[in-house]
Amino acid sequence: MLRKIDFEKTPVVEAVNSILVDAAKRGASDIHFDPLPDYMKVRIRIDGLLVNYCEIPNAVKKNLITRIKIIAGMNITESRLPQDGAIKTNLEGIDLDLHVSSIPTSNGEKIVIRILDYSMSLSGIENLGFSEKNYKKVLKMISVPNGIILVTGATGTGKSTTVYSILQRLNKEETNIITVEDPIEMDIKGVIQIQTNSEIGLDFATALRSILRQDPNIIMIGEIRDTETAKIAVRASITGHLVLSTLHTNDSLNTIERLLDMEVERYLLASSLTGIISQKLARKLCENCRSTRPTNEYEKKLIQKVLNKNVDEVYAAEGCEVCGNGYHGRIAIHEVLIINQEIRDAISAGIPREQLRKLVYTSDVTTLLQDGLEKVISGLTTFEEVLKLIELEGEEAYGQYDLQTALDSTAIAVESSENGNGKKHESESKAEKSEPIPITNDFDFIDI
Repeated sequence: MLRKIDFEKTPVVEAVNSILVDAAKRGASDIHFDPLPDYMKVRIRIDGLLVNYCEIPNAVKKNLITRIKIIAGMNITESRLPQDGAIKTNLEGIDLDLHVSSIPTSNGEKIVIRILDYSMSLSGIENLGFSEKNYKKVLKMISVPNGIILVTGATGTGKSTTVYSILQRLNKEETNIITVEDPIEMDIKGVIQIQTNSEIGLDFATALRSILRQDPNIIMIGEIRDTETAKIAVRASITGHLVLSTLHTNDSLNTIERLLDMEVERYLLASSLTGIISQKLARKLCENCRSTRPTNEYEKKLIQKVLNKNVDEVYAAEGCEVCGNGYHGRIAIHEVLIINQEIRDAISAGIPREQLRKLVYTSDVTTLLQDGLEKVISGLTTFEEVLKLIELEGEEAYGQYDLQTALDSTAIAVESSENGNGKKHESESKAEKSEPIPITNDFDFIDI
């Protein structure tokens, strides 16, 4: 446990304030109040991982939940239905913008508080961890006057941060920007923002229809969740608007397939889709204590195969007073695809998945695996973090994205790059002749 709070001497109001402030200072993204039979456990999510924070006695539990509900504007008499609320306040000189969610469980209500941090969005696209090549492609995407740009990834991978950063870049006096969100995560000066409310019938689709009559230049949709929203978004992008949105898919290929599954007409998708930014978040190495270690045989082979580089050392996590476990903060791993005419024609023609995969990854694209390993070599993250993201986080509802899939896609990209250069290096030829890299579902394989 990170803290021990004496609830007999500390009033509930002070205890709640103390937890909120301390979690924010520690850089937490979420606070979980988990009800258990004997007590309530509080956990905070730091750099993507939940850690135990403190324990709340059952005698105090109800009062503490009530206090959170009051300041979040929630109904304190309702404990049988899920509720949402928000807190905007300043405590101990810290501006807090919090989203609160409650849900009934067998042991009482569970509360989750999301701490919204706008610092990354406000710092600009150039500070989001894009490689130079990917950064230039993003700038090229957003310079197009119409079309649809999608930011994809699992929940909690920084999609909103990327979208808000793009909006900050596009937000100019002569531009009319309208957003439809659920919820509005960040207030942007000069942007018209609409909060959906399904209880009164104001959903994404309804709001989008009305927005098109408001003379927008740029439309941002918080998330494409259903067929109707997807179809309206695509049609809006064809009629002269730049549309930004997010989608829960793993990579560029899965994004195209997901939109087709949503029954978006092929010819409309082909003509409207401008680009796809896929991303995942890896824990960032602490610069204060990181150290180098020799690469093992598996790591050498993988880096040689994916990046055509011979790497004898990589950085490893150590741990110090600053970070505790060797990591401090997180960094995004990206795959940025600009849709070219060949891919558009392929989408319209409805070619098989494998042929579409080859077209996607023979275009000018750096795969997630390539970008991740480049950041390993640069000392931004560790080999273990990249493989964990690609292999373990990929079991999502819209398709499997394991290490073998990543390798297959990367092999196509590497082959395309080789063909474009006209000839191969001697080291590349040797890499092709080496034994195939063994793939296993056991994460211990990295220690081979």
